[in-house]
Formats: sequence, C-alpha cells, structure tokens
Amino acid sequence: HFTERVLKSLDEHGIDREELTLHVGAGTFKPVKSEEIEGHEMHTEYISVTKETLLKLIAHQGEAIAVGTTSVRTLESLYYMGLTLIENPDATEEQLHVKQWQPYELTEEQKNTSVADTLQAIVTYLDKHAINTLNSSTQIIIAPGYQYRVVKAIVTNFHQPQSTLLLLVSAFVKGDWRRIYDFALEHQFR
Repeated sequence: HFTERVLKSLDEHGIDREELTLHVGAGTFKPVKSEEIEGHEMHTEYISVTKETLLKLIAHQGEAIAVGTTSVRTLESLYYMGLTLIENPDATEEQLHVKQWQPYELTEEQKNTSVADTLQAIVTYLDKHAINTLNSSTQIIIAPGYQYRVVKAIVTNFHQPQSTLLLLVSAFVKGDWRRIYDFALEHQFR
C-alpha cells in the first residue's frame, strides 16, 4: 500500500521514516495449533538495523509507528538486545539473540530501563566494533500480556485467525481486535 507516491507525500509532510529488515521465518505464518500459546515455538528470524535508524529512534524518545508486524517485532526486539548490552557490553552477536519468552521474564530493574538507554547501548556497541549495522536475530513472540516498549502505533493489514500476527495485534489493542476488525470490514478497509 505504500507506493512511491504515498512515500513521497509522507516525505513532503516532513514525516521521518526509516527502513529496517526482518527476514521473516516460517514461524510467522505457521498457525498456532497448541491449546496454550506456551506450546507454540517461534522460528529464529534475522534482523538488520542501521546506526542511523537507531539514532533517529533515540531522537524520537525511542518511540515509533511501525508499518507491518515484521517492523513491530524488529523494533521491539531492539529493546531486549539493548538490555543484554547494558548488562554485558561485551556480548557477542549470538548473545544478542532475543529468545521467545525473554520479554516476559524481566526483572523489575530491567522493566524500568528506558528505551533510550537500551538503544544507546546498541549504538555504543556498534561504535565499539566500528560497524554501522546491527545484524542479529530474534524469536520474539508478542502475545496478550506483552508490554510494548518502542512501538506506539501500528499500520498493518488483516491477519489470519490462530496466527502469531493476530496475537501481536491483540496484545497491542489489549484484546479488542475483534471490534476493530469488525469496524474495518464494515467500512471496506483493506
């Protein structure tokens, strides 16, 4: 939906935008078949985020509007990577990997760490290693009960029942997805 014309219009309106990458794995589209979400295993997906993007996020107080659920998972994973670096500045790329349930197992101190501090930890890591792009991986699953850190709004399409993507949307709207989907369908939203 974001054609060159739409992107140009955003630029003309002074809307700051950045691109980032999440190499989507099969787990994103694999339906949740277990009775409880704990029984669903996410596949590892690889992310790539430039230092410039991280600096822009910091300039915006660590807040972003995500376009697409892949952007949501990438942006939210940054918070946990930054937490790892705050606790272990010498962490390896492998140690930055965000485990599926990591966001739900935070200590009180970790919960109170600002997004700006976690993003700055990543920038410091990149500077220390003289690299311009963070390349890492995530298995993050965002489901009801998740506390969003970076993403303040989402632009996304409809998602299939029993998908992890619908769980992500449900977590964002505190379970109120059905009313939102009904409204969108009634008004022929795409």
